[in-house]
Amino acid sequence: MSTGLRDYNFTSDFARKYIAEGRAEGRAEGEAASILTVLDARGIDVPDRVRETITSCEDLDQLQKWLRRALEINQADELLD
Repeated sequence: MSTGLRDYNFTSDFARKYIAEGRAEGRAEGEAASILTVLDARGIDVPDRVRETITSCEDLDQLQKWLRRALEINQADELLD
């Protein structure tokens, strides 16, 4: 059952900011998941330290750089260099 909030036009600055932050957080989580998926598909083991750095990052530009690097590196530690 849909609540209809997806199509609701929020007018308060607080609500718009809260929604924008949620969307940015969701995009960051998606980028982090993509990086880990690429590394997994390439058979690259990801140490907990590297995994935590990736999943805690909220900088979309940095995450996109890491995603591109994930296609080229041979070890997960190289991602953060």
